[in-house]
Amino acid sequence: MMFFARHSKSKISNWWWTVDKVTFVLTLLLIFIGAMLVLSASPSAAHRDRLADDFSFVKKQGVFIFLGLVLLIGISMQSLRTIRRIAILGFFCALAGIGLTYLFGDATKGASRWIKFAGFSLQPSEFVKPMFIVFTAWLLDVRKSADDIPGMWIAIFLYAITAAAVLAQPDLGMTVLITFAFGVQIFLAGIPLWLVGILIVFLVVGVGCSYFLFAHVHDRIDRFLATENEIGSQIQKSMDAFANGNLLGRGPGEGVIKMSLPDVHTDFIFSLAGEEYGVWLTSIIVIIFMVIVTRLLVISMREGNLFQMYATAGLVASLGGQSLVNMCSSLQLMPAKGMTLPFISYGGSSMWASCISMGMLLAITRKNALSEDKDS
Repeated sequence: MMFFARHSKSKISNWWWTVDKVTFVLTLLLIFIGAMLVLSASPSAAHRDRLADDFSFVKKQGVFIFLGLVLLIGISMQSLRTIRRIAILGFFCALAGIGLTYLFGDATKGASRWIKFAGFSLQPSEFVKPMFIVFTAWLLDVRKSADDIPGMWIAIFLYAITAAAVLAQPDLGMTVLITFAFGVQIFLAGIPLWLVGILIVFLVVGVGCSYFLFAHVHDRIDRFLATENEIGSQIQKSMDAFANGNLLGRGPGEGVIKMSLPDVHTDFIFSLAGEEYGVWLTSIIVIIFMVIVTRLLVISMREGNLFQMYATAGLVASLGGQSLVNMCSSLQLMPAKGMTLPFISYGGSSMWASCISMGMLLAITRKNALSEDKDS
């Protein structure tokens, strides 16, 4: 306990007394809810994949969670300067990883987003997202303090490269999410209205072209626009899961739709929560994400530091946006995007990228983050 005493000068003590504990605890709660849901979904998912061990998915998820928590806590202890360095280095590494998917990528559902090695799959585009957001936040901040550095134009150039690389995989959902987060950042930075127009046109044209160029995008949008009798079986099963759960749910492990819903442990895990636990748990999940997003935004604005504000706004826009897309897709409020629910869905890339994002958010919003940055 000496490590956590107020008078202790250890890094652990300094972290404990400066980190936002409410956000940290709420994040742990989301991870616990996710582990509970993956445990329920593991046998049915293992059966569909013809795995001998019914609990292979939850065992892997345990490893993902452990490594994710190490990343989250380790990154949240770092100074703002170190966070910026991690973001810059991580951005170029993740961008190189996306490049490797074109050569060695494993095609899934019409898109080559994954690199497989040692029995695991890695999705580089998940990691490029938080790195890009923090990198551009620094560029937008430098633009205000150094007139000779065109931070805005460099950030726009990096966005164009990132969006093109991700869209070429193709991953329309991730491209839209990155565009949304970057749009929030440059809006706060005071972007000219004509640039806003260009960004909107790019987004609309990109979505339109994706509809005609990529078969899986065409199929998902058609299913979303279909009549009730033409809805795809996966979406229909997801809606049936919510109907079965009603207010209180069928009970832990008692879901039946998970036996026939292919992505119940990943893209449609929110449907499993709805069937087994009902409206009360799905409402709690929504409220937790809302509290995290709102709380971190308020904290980041207290100091009046532009880098903190830009980085936090972009990261919570990404986190909240991805959560919203996943939940709305499960409820047929928008076309299915193939996005995971942060901290809850099964998957190493999703868990680690979410933990990196939250680690950066906790580091950026720590009480003494600015003073440590000046001293470093």
